[in-house]
Amino acid sequence: MTMEIKIMIPQEPKAKVMLWTDISYHDMERLNKIQSIPELQITLCELLEIDVPNPKRGILLDLYVQTVFYCRENNFKPTQTSTLLSILKSIHKINAETVINNIEHCHTYCKELLLCHSVRQPPFSIDLYNSEEVTSIYKYIYNSYMRHYRLYKFVFTPQLKLDLSLTYSDSTDQNVAATSA
Repeated sequence: MTMEIKIMIPQEPKAKVMLWTDISYHDMERLNKIQSIPELQITLCELLEIDVPNPKRGILLDLYVQTVFYCRENNFKPTQTSTLLSILKSIHKINAETVINNIEHCHTYCKELLLCHSVRQPPFSIDLYNSEEVTSIYKYIYNSYMRHYRLYKFVFTPQLKLDLSLTYSDSTDQNVAATSA
């Protein structure tokens, strides 16, 4: 049985404001009260709608839990934490949507998203992060996700196998082979 997989060509994603996109204000209040990692994982799995089998679920949850800890260490406001989680989720979605190497698209998209959340130009962007926070966030995303881009790509995209078989239709080649034997 051969399963046919369509290869999606990477598209240039458009950056947009992600304030309260995946996690609401009330959800952030709930997240901020949680101290245990297992409870945080269960809550993030529910809030970010992570519906993939293990070990993929564990990999994503580790990324998001570490992001919550990063935000706590840097004293981010609930709006900033919610937005950063949505940014990471969006970057991961772009990465995993195709088997084709789209690291440049993901990297450009990441920078555009950060810019979109650091400059005030309503309705296209808001000034949620200051320049120091943007620099810190960019380093965090680079070290936690972009640096391991190929690993995420390998785990979260279907693997392709090329089965190549050649058939010659010219009968003169077969006669030459038969007479020389």
